[in-house]
Amino acid sequence: MRLVHLDLKGAAPRVSYLEQVFPLLSQLGANGVLIEYEDMFPFKGELEILRSPYAYSEEDIERIQQLAEQHKLEVVPLVQTFGHVEFILKHEKYQHLREVERFPNSFNPHVPDTLALLKSILAQVIEKHRRSTWIHIGADEVFHLGEGMDSKSWMSHHKGDVGTMYLKHIKEVLGFLTAQYWGLRVLMWDDMLRKISVGALRGEGTGMAVLAEGDAGRATAGPAALAGRRGHRLAEVRGGGTPLCPHGAHRAVLARWWLSLSLSLSLSLSLSLSLSLSLSCRYDHYSVLCELLPVSIPSLAICLQTLVNGGFTEEAKRKVLDVLGLESVQLEQSTCEGRGAFPGVEIYHMVEQVNGHLKESILKALEEESAIKGWFSPYHRKRQFGNPRNMESFGSKVLKLHEDWESFVRDLRAQLERIYFPDTVEEWLEENVNPYLDQLRDLVRDYR
Repeated sequence: MRLVHLDLKGAAPRVSYLEQVFPLLSQLGANGVLIEYEDMFPFKGELEILRSPYAYSEEDIERIQQLAEQHKLEVVPLVQTFGHVEFILKHEKYQHLREVERFPNSFNPHVPDTLALLKSILAQVIEKHRRSTWIHIGADEVFHLGEGMDSKSWMSHHKGDVGTMYLKHIKEVLGFLTAQYWGLRVLMWDDMLRKISVGALRGEGTGMAVLAEGDAGRATAGPAALAGRRGHRLAEVRGGGTPLCPHGAHRAVLARWWLSLSLSLSLSLSLSLSLSLSLSCRYDHYSVLCELLPVSIPSLAICLQTLVNGGFTEEAKRKVLDVLGLESVQLEQSTCEGRGAFPGVEIYHMVEQVNGHLKESILKALEEESAIKGWFSPYHRKRQFGNPRNMESFGSKVLKLHEDWESFVRDLRAQLERIYFPDTVEEWLEENVNPYLDQLRDLVRDYR
């Protein structure tokens, strides 16, 4: 299995864009999509509070699965069941389920309402994914586990540790899934398991019908990942690059490394093989947006073809260039040459402009223009006092720069609105454009 992990904590694309992307993923070698909905799922009833105002509809969820089936992509829904549950625990209604009262990151596994809530969430998601033979329960990065009063009390009375407490909760989740959904297979991340001794896994972990996934973004596989018997191995490639542009070379190396490790594990432990390429648009529910999906496509294509070909060979490179309509790719520089012909390529090039020129051109105009520094300083602007002769020496240049960037941003906004919902468009522009363009806007306002 070669899964593309769509992490929808932020910048969730419209279904109309997925209609263009899914055939591309299939063409590049993916055969599945791991979908982490978070608040984009159309929760109903008491869970409706978890929905984003722009959540997918039930019809959207069905359409996504139809598209996946049409392009031979297995859909694996991901429901976080321990950590990364900020989208749940931020609500006052569920604050009593926090491991540590002031942190919304992780569930308290000792409160009966925790498992009851998880059963409701899992049931609604699974009900809308009847075609899926897999479910992913997350369970990574359970920050502050063991720090809550209930956990300290449990460990004291049961002479246990954080590892056994973690496994106890996971077994309860797995017990529900195996009892209610016969034949549904389970995946989870393995970073928490790496911290647990092999002995503890063989003891408390007995009956866990799952071999956890590896996550290249956090650590290498440890003995905990090897403690299962026959199972399913999945590695993840993510991270690297800036919030605007991903680093293709870094991810290709990770993909090749995980492929080598996973193949050796498959041979030595009789495991079937899966690898996951993660497109994280936000690292947690509260963080800023990272790269956008259209900007990630060249990096994703490189990684997929690296997995298909066992490395970024000449054959893999030719396939990437042909499918994406590019002339060349430079891994180390994370650059592509050519106009490109992939979905969202306009945004790819426009983000390059923002990343490479917006800040530089504006700061150059504001800080290196001597007439601005000498005759139109913050002191002059605050008091609306200046010499027209000196102001005219820079005015036309600044007005032209302002007009050009405003026109560019209007076009960028229009392109973003074709793919994203209004909240994503506003957040991305506020984070990546406005901090610089607002300085120019303020100067032009004062000049006028």
